[in-house]
Amino acid sequence: MSGVGLIFFVGIVALTLFVTYIASKRTNSASEFYTAGGGLTGWQNGIAIAGDYLSAASFLGIAGAIALFGFDGFFYSIGYLVAYLVVLYIVAEPLRNLGRYTLADMITARFNQKKVRGAAAISTITIVLFYMIAQLVGAGALIQLLLGIDYWVAVLIVGTMMTIYVLWGGMAATSWVQIIKAVLLMIGTVVISFLVLLEFNFNIFGMFTEMKTVTAQGENYLNPGVKYTNGLDTISMMIALVLGTAGLPHILMRFFTVKDAKTARSSVVYATWIVGIFYVLTIFLGFGAAYFVGASDIMAANSAGNMAAPLLAKALGGDFLMSFVSAVAFATILAVVAGLVLSGASAFAHDIYGQIIKKGKATEKEQMKAARLASVGVSVLSIILALGAQTMNVAFLVSLAFCIAASANLPVIIYTIYWKKFNTTGAMTAIITGLVTALVLVSLSPNLWGTDGTHLFNGTALFSLTNPAIISVPAGFLGGFVGALIGARADQKKYAEVDVKANIGLK
Repeated sequence: MSGVGLIFFVGIVALTLFVTYIASKRTNSASEFYTAGGGLTGWQNGIAIAGDYLSAASFLGIAGAIALFGFDGFFYSIGYLVAYLVVLYIVAEPLRNLGRYTLADMITARFNQKKVRGAAAISTITIVLFYMIAQLVGAGALIQLLLGIDYWVAVLIVGTMMTIYVLWGGMAATSWVQIIKAVLLMIGTVVISFLVLLEFNFNIFGMFTEMKTVTAQGENYLNPGVKYTNGLDTISMMIALVLGTAGLPHILMRFFTVKDAKTARSSVVYATWIVGIFYVLTIFLGFGAAYFVGASDIMAANSAGNMAAPLLAKALGGDFLMSFVSAVAFATILAVVAGLVLSGASAFAHDIYGQIIKKGKATEKEQMKAARLASVGVSVLSIILALGAQTMNVAFLVSLAFCIAASANLPVIIYTIYWKKFNTTGAMTAIITGLVTALVLVSLSPNLWGTDGTHLFNGTALFSLTNPAIISVPAGFLGGFVGALIGARADQKKYAEVDVKANIGLK
């Protein structure tokens, strides 16, 4: 790595550690640790949400997917962007009005049962682990490319950094690291996109015409079907992406960092604009990488294509731009994994330890200690799992996390808010059915089974789709519906109370 690159890396690390140090001085209670005391403004939380959402999958994975597979790679951008409409119109306001720290808080506002809280916490931790693996894989590949160190060492470095952010700074530090990272990421993306368009004389139509001739796929590069030859698999993946965001625990948790539902709603509006602009620009990142770097060089650096964006930056701006972009990508991963660790730790410390084991009687000191210990546990487990997933595309790994979120969390959220006949049995069956169906089908899919020697298991997959959302999401909704029908009669008075709270925020 050049001296400039090292300066960028050290500068970003130093800045984020300084933010963490400042935040640690103000993190003295469970509320401050989990939700920054609910003190973020709409624009602050909006940028932080965008920072949380624009992960390694977005910057590294999607750029690589578009570069290698053209339109099929852009499916990820479309799905991630449209997903925010579901969050804005269905989830954001009721969730903020009903919840306190975690998703389980929102559900148990209507069903005050330990088993419901426990099931929601387990679902949260499972999703966090899938998402964490993707981020750590991207981090490992990035640092391995730039510093020339072993992949496992790179993963350990990132794992250590993210743990420091959460242990000492909590949500306040995580939020400000995400804000800084989001600003830097947008700057880097705009600069690269500008340079790509400059090379094509700002002729977007001409760029599309050129892309038909520079890749091995020819004209098919601009049409669907290069990677996803199974239309059903494509639809399944899009279902996961569009519906999954509304069930992601680290995104949902961000709505508790503001004072009221109105601010939560404005947060989503800010986030949607930032996310929308970014995902439109991923077209230029992907096309630029395919044109100026080439598929062979992209895959030589990383077989999954995760290094397309940094390599494009080097091709257009030399070592200086590559160093800046790589440092921003590093900050991107650090910020997102910190948010993931925090949401996983909150699910364990607040829901399982604080509410189930201690029956809501845990002291502030006990909750803080449990949260920090859980942070370390989530980090260690994620690092171990990431060491075995080096060759997988990070955008694809994240799509599996979205699938589980859409299958296990979204059905219970929607039923809890909008269906008066929903009950405790329905809540349990919705979470368990969606979670188990998604996990089982993924374990039987081509993601893990193959005969080319590159898969975890050698053999033929029993389930043909790479993303099972087309089955697991309806299964989650159906499980909740059937469970509600066979369970005890719902408490209509409790639903009326929750309905009022969800819509007007009355406590």
